[in-house]
Formats: sequence, C-alpha cells, structure tokens
Amino acid sequence: MADYYDLLGVERDASDGDIKKAYRRMAMKYHPDRNPGDQEAEEKFKEASNAYKVLSDPATRERYDRFGEAGVNGHGPGAGFGGVEDIFSAFGDIFGDIFGGGRPGARGGRRVSRGADLRLDLRLPFSEAVWGTTREVEVPRQVACETCGGNGAKKGTKPETCSQCGGKGQVVHSQGFFMIQTTCPACRGEGAIVRERCGDCRGRGTREERSTIQVNVPAGVEEGITLRVAGKGEESRDGGPAGHLYVVLHVERDERFEREGEHVLTTVPISYITACLGGEIEVPTLDDDCTGTTTVQVDPGTQPGQTILRRGEGVPRVNGRGRGDHHIQLEVVIPQKLSPRERELLGELAEEAGDDVAGTGKKRGFFEKILG
Repeated sequence: MADYYDLLGVERDASDGDIKKAYRRMAMKYHPDRNPGDQEAEEKFKEASNAYKVLSDPATRERYDRFGEAGVNGHGPGAGFGGVEDIFSAFGDIFGDIFGGGRPGARGGRRVSRGADLRLDLRLPFSEAVWGTTREVEVPRQVACETCGGNGAKKGTKPETCSQCGGKGQVVHSQGFFMIQTTCPACRGEGAIVRERCGDCRGRGTREERSTIQVNVPAGVEEGITLRVAGKGEESRDGGPAGHLYVVLHVERDERFEREGEHVLTTVPISYITACLGGEIEVPTLDDDCTGTTTVQVDPGTQPGQTILRRGEGVPRVNGRGRGDHHIQLEVVIPQKLSPRERELLGELAEEAGDDVAGTGKKRGFFEKILG
C-alpha cells in the first residue's frame, strides 16, 4: 500500500497548508470531470482524497505517523470514500476554491448534483456487431428550461439564497460533543428558494426534450455490452454536469455463424462423395458485411464433424488487435432417396468392398478379403 505522504507528494513534516496545497494539485489533475471516462484517473483521485482525509486531521495524522494504516481504523484507500460524490460532500470547500463551487458549474458555492443517467436498449444486426457502425438514436431526456435558464424561477425573478443555510444546502446541528450536518429543511438542500415559479417548467428548472444522439458502436461488440455516451444523460437542474447515457446492445443471431467471443463456427453440409473423394466447397464468410463467400479444400477421406480452420478470419477484437478464427465444421449428408442408377453403382461399390448390403446378397469372407 502506498504511503499517504508519497501519494500527495509531500514530506512527512509537511505543514497542514502544504498538505492542502498538494491535495488541491492532485484534485485538479485527476478530477473526474476533467478526465471523463478515465477509470485510472478516478482511482488516483480517490486515493489522494483518502490520503488527505487522514493527513488533514491532526488526530488521525498522529495515529498514522505512529502506527501506519492500521492506526487509522479504515481511513485508507479502499476503505474511505465509497465514491467521488462522498468526496465532494466532505471537501466541498476545497472544490469550491478550485472550481468556484462544490462541483464545476455550481452557483453561489453550494453543492450541485450531476444529472440523472439514462439507459437505452439498442438492437443490432449481426453484421453491425461484427464490423461496427454509427447509429443516431432518439432519446427523451430532461434539459434546462430555456425560459428560466434552469433555475425554476418566473421570468424576471430569480431564486433567493436560503437564509437558513446561507446557500449551502446543509445545516449543522450540535448534539453533545458532535456536530451533525443535515439537509436544510427550508430549501431541501437546494441552497435557494424560488418564490415565484416558472410557468413553462412549473419550477422544476427542466423540461423534456427528444434529442438525437450519435452512438459509435465499435467492431466486435457482443450481446449485453454497455456503451457509455458521456454527458448525454439528463441535464442537472442546479448547474452541475449532465448525466451519462448508457446504451445496452442486443445482437441479432445469424443462422450461418455461431459466435463465441471473437471466434465463429459455420456448419457446412457436404455430400458423402465429396467426403470420400475430396473437392472444393463454397462457404459464407464475415467479409463484405457478412455477405462474402470463399472456397475451401476438402481433403479426401474427410470424416463427419471434421473442421477446417481459417485463422484470423473471425470477428475483430474490440481492442483492435486482430481478429479471431473462423471454424468450418463439415457435416456429411447421407441421401435418403437414391435413383436406380445410384443404387446400382453403390451396389457395385459394396460388392467391391465386400460389404453385405441390401440388394446385393453377396459377402466375402475374412480370408477372401485378405487374399483378394
């Protein structure tokens, strides 16, 4: 586990001010809103915040200096903040200094919330899942009301800063030796009170809009994969960042191809004559948007269920590193009905091979087969 001082890049005798400055630098560098979709940056942000949580408090810092992580009773990375919203809640003053509010876009220094995330189910033909596509989808979502600018107040008026919480949305109560922070009952955590509501949005600050959004589907996706379109969820009604749109993919089946990851299997019927003598057969491929064909060689004496491997001709890998394989399984088909001439020829073949089959009545013995 990394040392908390090393995580923040400060010496062990650093002052409280130096620790706060170091954390501010880390927060600015790895803040999720400056690194959208970057999981590694978010983890570094959490680690730095958990380290600051310990070192910014004199009591926990002293225990950490004496006993290490074991002395701070679960204040370390992985056992501290559950998510970035917890961090914003705890260190709102620091983010207010950095961004001018609890989160980017906050008004009056109060905490703001991110807009709601949305989910969309998108059905794809097999070929589009294999080769990728760009789709335009229509999504109903909440956007800021143009009349009131999202503040929910009647045109010509504006929300009043809550006098009970001073616009912070939170109030602090003293209970014995403890200070408890709760949501302001007057403004319900909004930090402001709307006296006269906007007539268009009825004070909500948002209205429904059907937006056309472009979704880029990479090649090689599978059933159930979820794509995130950052910032295309519902807009925040209090100036925070928009939520995200999560697109869940559903892939239609193609009877010609059985897929397992980046590999595909195609079952191709061949005649028993081709299985015996060999030859060329035509098989479907994934090329040309899964409409292509190619010819493959069947070796003489091919057995039922035998496969031919077309290496590197399967589904493109989502990470862009090559393709899987195309397996062709040969299914030997025995005809249920024969013409008189076919029966005659097969009878001669059976006689030559010494097989006792219907219609010949002849069978060679064991020594006869050996001696010819």
